[in-house]
Amino acid sequence: MIENSYIEINKKALKNNYEFIRNLIGANCELTSVVKGNAYGHGIKNFVPTAHECGVKSFAVFSATEAKEILDTGLDFSRIMIMGNIDNDQLSWAVENDIEVYVFDQLRLSNIALQAAKQGKKAKVHIEVETGLNRTGFNRKDLTKTLEFIRNNKDSVEISGMCSHLAGAENIANYYRINKQIKRFDNLEKVFQEQEVTAGKNHLACSAAMLNYPKTVKDLVRIGILQYGLWPSKEVKMAYMVKNKVMEDPLIPVLSWKSKVMSTKIVKMGEYVGYGNSLLAETDMRIATIPVGYSDGFARSLSNQGKVIIAGHRLDVVGIVNMNLCIVDVTNAEEVKIGDEVVMIGEQNGTNISVASFSDFSNQLNYELLTRLPNDIPRIITK
Repeated sequence: MIENSYIEINKKALKNNYEFIRNLIGANCELTSVVKGNAYGHGIKNFVPTAHECGVKSFAVFSATEAKEILDTGLDFSRIMIMGNIDNDQLSWAVENDIEVYVFDQLRLSNIALQAAKQGKKAKVHIEVETGLNRTGFNRKDLTKTLEFIRNNKDSVEISGMCSHLAGAENIANYYRINKQIKRFDNLEKVFQEQEVTAGKNHLACSAAMLNYPKTVKDLVRIGILQYGLWPSKEVKMAYMVKNKVMEDPLIPVLSWKSKVMSTKIVKMGEYVGYGNSLLAETDMRIATIPVGYSDGFARSLSNQGKVIIAGHRLDVVGIVNMNLCIVDVTNAEEVKIGDEVVMIGEQNGTNISVASFSDFSNQLNYELLTRLPNDIPRIITK
């Protein structure tokens, strides 16, 4: 079957990015790969084995469904950690398969302890504490009771870590708030010591925090966007490059998104292109139709402003992006023909469209654009 588009995952780029990250965190800090959101659009089933080949054996996801996708690869893992949603009827499965689970309220902690006791096993939990994001996590006043419960149920609950989330470490506007969170986290570490409870791996840093706030690098770092060769924000990238006097980007994007030209034709001057009347041909035009539209993650907001690369030319998307296709102006690229490779994200003949520039056109964050790439687009590993 011929696919409308496909995604390439560059293993060499991934190795480069992990080397960059490991040099920053040091040998004594565990690198945990965050693969929620279908591995940020890269595809869990394809990405996790590739990361595993690069030496990463610790993974974090949002849901039990994602954790099962990792488990189903059949590889050996040092850690699979659910940071978000897991229903009560999935807790028994998590305990049985040594899946580690964030707990941020007493109900979840009690339920997983109960399931572990039934199996005669220990549930592996990460105690999430509230430091100022005000989303999920134990407040300080509740933490003492939580640790007392764990001491009283030490045969069914084992603490694998203490953790918290930061409220926007990629933006200097949050500097005061982030530093306040770091201080709170450090103070909450002391509560574990006072209660004589081992906290396991302490972890606070995400990609942005690892770069902007090095003191958040503790026993483990949860790295998402950076491993994929993308920066948390332009601000973070600029700060790193200025601080380290680096001229070339040390990261290499892992993902490329490609398609092929479906058809070409001439549109006469004075005719409209595509649906509606958003684009009038002011001269005779030659257009190419690409079988990629908003149902594929190529946003409708790219109408009359998106870019693609064909035959080494950066070309304009014209007219309205449809559900399953878009139209490109190839008037000045006479060599373009049916079957030619089309690059939506990536590089061709020295010309590049980055995820960042692509998301600028569509008014989406890097994270949002990538995670909206449908699961059914084939992912191909390249060396």
